[in-house]
Amino acid sequence: MWMIVGERRFTVTVTDNATGYAFAEMLPLTLDMAELNGNEKHVDLPKALPANATRPGMIRNGDLMLYGSKTLVVFYKTFTSPYSYSNVGRVADPAGLAQALGQHGARIEFLKCK
Repeated sequence: MWMIVGERRFTVTVTDNATGYAFAEMLPLTLDMAELNGNEKHVDLPKALPANATRPGMIRNGDLMLYGSKTLVVFYKTFTSPYSYSNVGRVADPAGLAQALGQHGARIEFLKCK
């Protein structure tokens, strides 16, 4: 799928699990995502997705994850975390992702690749 932030388009590989597939079925989506902690953007989705949360330990720049069953999170920095998430997908090449997302909220489009 594509993740579009302003003029930048990033390729996202959907995780091979129920969470990733359920998110892909919701597309296209345009989401106004809020800033949190200087390392992520988040938003509550219109409906819950199947969750299978695990503690990844290391969050990587470009991870697309689900917190709980409805909160989509796009991470743009790499760091360790004690929290549990369900994998949704991963930005194939996250170079420039932090700059594209900026320091405040961001409008992000998620589209199926054609």
